[in-house]
Amino acid sequence: MSRYLISFGNGSMDHIPEEDFPAVVEASHAVIQEAKDAGAYVVGGGLIYDGNDVEHAVVGTDGTITDAPYADSKGLLGGATIVNVPTRDEALKWAAKIAVACRCAQDVRKFGEDPEA
Repeated sequence: MSRYLISFGNGSMDHIPEEDFPAVVEASHAVIQEAKDAGAYVVGGGLIYDGNDVEHAVVGTDGTITDAPYADSKGLLGGATIVNVPTRDEALKWAAKIAVACRCAQDVRKFGEDPEA
């Protein structure tokens, strides 16, 4: 089994009209419940951004703290789900379901192997 991060960027859901959000929430919760029922779900959730009050920081190797994304990043992460599945194809299937539910594209990345597993 391998763990995969399925994620989307902050602002990826900005195109969704406010009145449609309850349907998006319901659909995304249904997909997560499906992943839990299938034994694939590890953890996930949306990250909170409230206007200018973004509680985000990057801590450098020298201890310097900045309130900005990594220098080579285009933005902040908006939300993520981690699944534990036997193949990349399975991770892509979950990402497709999440993309439909959240109405935005999803990035899929494989985690390194857990040395204790």
